[in-house]
Amino acid sequence: MTDRSDLYAEAFTSVIWAEGSANEVSDELFRFARVVEGNDELRTALSDQRLPAARRQQIVEDVLGDRAHHVTVSLVSLVVANGRVRDLTSIVDKVVALAASRTNRQVAEVRSAIDLTDDQKARLASALKASTGLDVEVVVIVDPTVMGGIVTQIGDTVIDGSVRSRLSQLRESF
Repeated sequence: MTDRSDLYAEAFTSVIWAEGSANEVSDELFRFARVVEGNDELRTALSDQRLPAARRQQIVEDVLGDRAHHVTVSLVSLVVANGRVRDLTSIVDKVVALAASRTNRQVAEVRSAIDLTDDQKARLASALKASTGLDVEVVVIVDPTVMGGIVTQIGDTVIDGSVRSRLSQLRESF
């Protein structure tokens, strides 16, 4: 049996491919889902059924506005209007995976203290392809706790090249 998250993900993937904006929109959806996941106040406001759907959608407009593709704003607004904010991360993870599979790629979730440039993402994808043999779609999550360097996860494999990890290893060696 297919759950609702799967249905949303399949529909969203069809929309973003039809619009020709798959990489940009799936990246923006991924980032926004992580922001909502990490921000209790925003998550509560977007899922508060006492607020009219139009007000919750306006919050999405205010947060994303001109900083995101119109398709991203529309898809997030749909999820919010339908009261499915608690499923947003699941939906988006499936969208990213479906978009990657359509291009025969794996998703590499990269945590970094700062956002990576397009050039850095391309070089990282190339290096990951060289080491794994897989075409890789790099999705960046800005995580200040990393301190420096990056932590990369492809499927079940984690490559920890963070400063935090290196400091921990140094502490253990003393």
